[in-house]
Amino acid sequence: DRPSSGEVIVDGVNIEALSDRQLARWRNEHIGYVFQSFNLIPVLTAFENVELPLLLTRLGKTERREHVRTALRLVGLEDRVEHYPRQLSGGQEQRVAIARAIVTDPTLLLADEPTGDLDAHSAEEIMTLLSRLNKEFGKSIVVVTHDPRAAHHANKIRHLDKGVLLEEGAVSVS
Repeated sequence: DRPSSGEVIVDGVNIEALSDRQLARWRNEHIGYVFQSFNLIPVLTAFENVELPLLLTRLGKTERREHVRTALRLVGLEDRVEHYPRQLSGGQEQRVAIARAIVTDPTLLLADEPTGDLDAHSAEEIMTLLSRLNKEFGKSIVVVTHDPRAAHHANKIRHLDKGVLLEEGAVSVS
């Protein structure tokens, strides 16, 4: 979507000025997406699911494989590369989804309820992994959540109430 007003400038690039094609490429190169429902393709292995965003780049097969192996190693799933989603636990599926989100080495990760479909233990592992990606690899991460345990991992917390972004620390009581 395009903003209805104003500008969106990221790393000095006014993304509003980009064509749809340029914007799609920019998003693929600079933003990784993590969804509550994982959005893995059931007929693809973990390796193939992680490789998908790289198919839209100019990387050769050898480079793609190297990037995929690195991403799967970072999330602790180097031993599950040939497993299909149905052969993985929910926590493992979410880690595959995170590997897919980071395989292009984006500067920003957007995570929509990344712990919503997980048990408490798996949710804690996922939030610890996201915190590690922030601290050790400098990834900026925006997590949208209703889970206070997930929010506890954040460096900053912002509240959205009826479409309005509240001041830092403010919470609507209505």
